[in-house]
Amino acid sequence: MSKKRISVSDVQIGQALKWDVYGSDGGLLLRRGFVVSNENQIEILLQRGMYLASDIGEDEPQIDAEGRKIFPKTVERPSVVRMIAQVRNELSTLSFNLTEAPQARTQFLVLAKKTMIATYLDSDVALGSILLHQTGGYAVRHCVDVAIVSILVAKALKKTDEEIIFLVAACLSMNISMLSQQEHLQAKSEDLSADEQALIFHHPEQSVALLKAAGVHDEAWLSWILHHHENEDGTGYPGKKHSADIPQNAKIISIADRYCARICARSYRKSLLPSAALKDILVAGKSTVDLMLVALFIRELGTYPIGSFVKLENGELGVVTSKGGTATTPYVHVLTDAWGAPLPVPIKRDTHKNLHGIREVLHRDQVRVIFAMRHLWGEIAME
Repeated sequence: MSKKRISVSDVQIGQALKWDVYGSDGGLLLRRGFVVSNENQIEILLQRGMYLASDIGEDEPQIDAEGRKIFPKTVERPSVVRMIAQVRNELSTLSFNLTEAPQARTQFLVLAKKTMIATYLDSDVALGSILLHQTGGYAVRHCVDVAIVSILVAKALKKTDEEIIFLVAACLSMNISMLSQQEHLQAKSEDLSADEQALIFHHPEQSVALLKAAGVHDEAWLSWILHHHENEDGTGYPGKKHSADIPQNAKIISIADRYCARICARSYRKSLLPSAALKDILVAGKSTVDLMLVALFIRELGTYPIGSFVKLENGELGVVTSKGGTATTPYVHVLTDAWGAPLPVPIKRDTHKNLHGIREVLHRDQVRVIFAMRHLWGEIAME
C-alpha cells in the first residue's frame, strides 16, 4: 500500500472517491465513497490531498488469518454539520481549559483547519448551520459562525489557505478572555454594569495576553484579535485606530462578528432577519466599517442568506439552500404547500421564476414545520 498525490484525472464532480484521502500531514480528509459535488471540493483535494493506493479492489473481500472473507463495511459519509458540531465541542473544551492545554497553539490551528475543510466541502451547508443548527452555548458557537463567514469572504479575496487558517484561528480565539461571562451578557435585559462594560472594552487585549501565556506568539493572529473592534473612523476600541492602521483581516472578523451577532436572538430583542443584518450594518455603522468589504459580504452571503426562511409568491414556505442566477433569486427548498400543509419531501424551487419569486423573509417561529438539515442537503448535512 502506498500514498499517491491526487490528480485532475482522479476526481470528477458527481463521482464517489475510490480511496480514503489524506492530507500531507497524514490526517484523514475524506473517506472512500464521498461524492464530490462542486469545484471547491476538487480544488481542496488537488491542493491538499493524497490517497492510499491498494492492490485490493474496492468491492473485493479481504481474507483474515483463518481464511474467512471480510467484506468492506459500509463507509460513513462525512457530514459538514457533524464536523462543525465537533469543532464547537472541541473549541469549548480547549477554550475553557486554556491554562491546562500544553499544545494550545497547535490545537487552535487544527480546529481552524477542520473548520476550513468543512466550509470548503459544502459552503451552503456550513452557512446553513449558522441559522439552522444553533446547538450548544452561544459564546463558542458564535466564534465558529464568525469563522465560517470569514472563510468565504477571505476566499473571495483570494487569500492563501495558510493565511485563512490563521484568520480562522483568530476568529475561534477572539473572545477567549470573556467566554464564561458572555453567556451571562447574552441573556441580560438590563443595562451593562461598569464592570461588564470594562470587560467588553478590554477583552481584545486580555484575549491576546491569555493566548501569549498559552504559547501563541504569531504576530498577525494576535494583531487581528487586538484590532477586531476598531472602527474606520477611530471610534472603536481598545486603541481608537483609524482605517489605515487596521489590518484587513481584523476588518473581516469585525463585520462577520457584527453580522452573526445580529442574526442571533437576545433576551432583550428578536434576531434581525438575515436579509436585513448586513443592511443594518451599512446604515447603523457606515462610518465605522469598510464599505467595500461590506459590499463583498453582501455579494458572498446573498440578499437572502442561506438558511433564511422565506414565503414565495405562490404562498409556499421554505428555506434558502443555495445561490441562484442572481443575488436576489436563490434556490429554495419549500417545506409547505400554498395552504401551509407540510410537504412529505422538500421541493427545490428556482426563485427566478415569477410564480416562485420571494415575497417576504420570515422568522423561524413563523414556519411551524419540523425538519432536519439532512432533508434539505442530504447526507452531507446529517446531524
